[in-house]
Amino acid sequence: MQVKAFLCGCITPKLLDNYRHHLSHLPATWSSKVMVHSIPRRSFLKATAFSLGSGAIGPAFQNLLASEDNHRKSSGYGKLRPTVDKSTGLKLLELPEGFSYRSFGWTGDQMDGGAITPGVHDGMGVIDEQDGIITLCRNHEIKRASSPWGKPEITYDANAGGGCTNLRFDANSGEWLNAWPSLSGTVKNCAGGPTPWNTWLSCEESVLGPGGVDDDEVFDFHEHHGWVFEVPADGDASAKPIHSMGRFVHEAIAIDPDTGIVYETEDRGTAGFYRFIPNKAGALAEGGKLEMLCVKGQEDLRKFGRVGATFDCIWVPIDDPEKAHADEKKQDELGCYTQGKQHGATTFARLEGCWFGNDSIYFDATSGGPVGSGQIWKFDPRTQTLTLLFASPAKEILDSPDNLAVSPRGGIILCEDGDLIPQRLHGLTSQGELFTFAKNIVQLQGEHNGFKGDFRGSEWAGATFSADGKWLFVNLQKPGITFAITGPWGTDLL
Repeated sequence: MQVKAFLCGCITPKLLDNYRHHLSHLPATWSSKVMVHSIPRRSFLKATAFSLGSGAIGPAFQNLLASEDNHRKSSGYGKLRPTVDKSTGLKLLELPEGFSYRSFGWTGDQMDGGAITPGVHDGMGVIDEQDGIITLCRNHEIKRASSPWGKPEITYDANAGGGCTNLRFDANSGEWLNAWPSLSGTVKNCAGGPTPWNTWLSCEESVLGPGGVDDDEVFDFHEHHGWVFEVPADGDASAKPIHSMGRFVHEAIAIDPDTGIVYETEDRGTAGFYRFIPNKAGALAEGGKLEMLCVKGQEDLRKFGRVGATFDCIWVPIDDPEKAHADEKKQDELGCYTQGKQHGATTFARLEGCWFGNDSIYFDATSGGPVGSGQIWKFDPRTQTLTLLFASPAKEILDSPDNLAVSPRGGIILCEDGDLIPQRLHGLTSQGELFTFAKNIVQLQGEHNGFKGDFRGSEWAGATFSADGKWLFVNLQKPGITFAITGPWGTDLL
């Protein structure tokens, strides 16, 4: 059975007709090839723009197993309104009534030691909490070859401009405290993920090396890139890549705390979903084996849209995880992916956000689904099954989900990285309701660090919650701002 999910105010007859059309054109062979665990294909578009499936959803999503007729609408936390930033006095975000926020760590702000905050804020996670003092690690997705902004001890490549900064926030007073460089000399640190042992894994979304060419531009890096790095909450990062976790176009990671297995996404048009089994849990630098997901009977899930379908899965080996290219002359970035495909692994579309929660691994395909506006997947490591939770029927509903995070209450926050203006933060509740939580309304005339322009189309990134769920931390990539958001969360939305 299936339950409907709604986005209030965005459902139009045209969207309904479009979604009916896409569903009517799903290949009939899918029903026989998919190892679907008895999910009837019933009429489920009576009054909705999309549905959220019920197949093996997991403990926090058991309410999705209600009758098909129990339609539920949600307006989330209510109407959004322009809200004043308590740090700058500017109206930067639209939020529901009762919610407030403080900005910090703008591009150009000074950090501890005099370093200037770099730009292109991306993935981020809470990596330590002690007596209300929260430490976060934030990625900076900088691609250029340039002098690093961190000290030599935390620098990998002396001619690479990416890296990480750590930030501290006092949840007791609701005030930001300080920030400092924590990893330097890397390239396109896109996302990553927190570890159960209070570190951050920062992932490079590029396999460029010395003399590498991308979009006809030559990059004079000193080292090869495409790795995962580990960053501590305090002290210096080793700045040593973890080679056995693979060299590919990394995006995000999530760790199953019960097994120590690391799950990894790949952000390419043809992408794989990987797992890294360490030789010793919690000691990733000591090596391990890399594998790629094979969904039985499914060679390619990029356009799949049958929400609620559940598949059996196996894993296939990546024999040479350090192989960046299948064709060195073409520099095709397909080294790990091609090895997996040769063993029968499954292709996904631009895998990005990845998070552990509710005893499962959630990840999204930014350009996946029937209309290419995004899919939300759930992998259950205990049953080794994969379920499609959501496929966007139109970008007006959900526009290219990127980073995601599971809140301590079980809901999912989704960061948009698409074409709509303004870009939005969405909530997907454990009851199966999708709603808009926030909108980016940043338009500046030089009020802070001289930034001028309309930044409402900038992507959201790096969503992460405090352990008690009272604070949501999130970034806007441009001009580069970090926010701490709090308010009346309740228990049944996010």
